[in-house]
Amino acid sequence: MKMLYPVLFLLFLAAPASAQQETLFETNHLTIITQEGKQEFLVEVARTEKQRARGLMFRKGLEERAGMLFDYGYPQRASMWMKNTLIPLDMLFVRSNGIIEKIVERTTPHSLSTISSKGEVRAVLELKGGMAEKLGIAVGDRVQHPIFRP
Repeated sequence: MKMLYPVLFLLFLAAPASAQQETLFETNHLTIITQEGKQEFLVEVARTEKQRARGLMFRKGLEERAGMLFDYGYPQRASMWMKNTLIPLDMLFVRSNGIIEKIVERTTPHSLSTISSKGEVRAVLELKGGMAEKLGIAVGDRVQHPIFRP
């Protein structure tokens, strides 16, 4: 019985690190081609179910040229919400070919309202609230990233 406590203690110490690894995100460069020109971003990519569930929740801020790309792997209807999200976001729903299908600007922090794609999309790109307007990003603009096929 004495040997069990050190083993349990070691498992307890290891748990937070493994839980954090499940929500570590790969980072990539992403470009949006707008009427105004190229807009460059550094984005975290949420590919797994756990990563997509975590998203940008609990973040107190987001740099202007940063974001998160939720990659669903294949075209589907996507739904998002703002539960536990502390900052307003712009959500860009992007088809498999990289074309922006829908933009929802300045979402409401902590809202449980569902924000859905218009049709099937490959990904959702979340940016700091107000960036779409500030940079002239519009429906029909093209997102360049390795997950999108031209």
